[in-house]
Amino acid sequence: MLTNPDTAPLLVAIVLIAMAGWVFTTWLRVKNGYPLQGGWGQSVYPRRDDETVERVKLLSQENAQLKAELGSVKDRLANVERIVTDGAHALDREIEQLRGRAN
Repeated sequence: MLTNPDTAPLLVAIVLIAMAGWVFTTWLRVKNGYPLQGGWGQSVYPRRDDETVERVKLLSQENAQLKAELGSVKDRLANVERIVTDGAHALDREIEQLRGRAN
C-alpha cells in the first residue's frame, strides 16, 4: 500500500489535515482560556506568576464586595416594596374608615 506512488499524496493530505485539526483545537483552547498542557501533562499556558495570582486575588475581593453590595440592594428593594404595598393597603383601610364615618 505504501509502495504505490498514487497513495503518497493521499497520505500527505491525511497528515496535513490531522496537523491542521490539532492546531485549530489548540487555538480554540487558548482562545477560550483553557489551560494548555504539554506532552507529560504539565501546564504550559497560562503560566502562574505572581502578577496573575495577585490579579485573581484582587478580582475575587472585588467580586465578594459586589456580591455584598447586591445583597444590600436586594434588602433595600424588599423594604421599599413592603412600604409601597403596605402603604397602599393602609390607605385603602383609612378610606374605608372615612367612608364608614361619613355614613
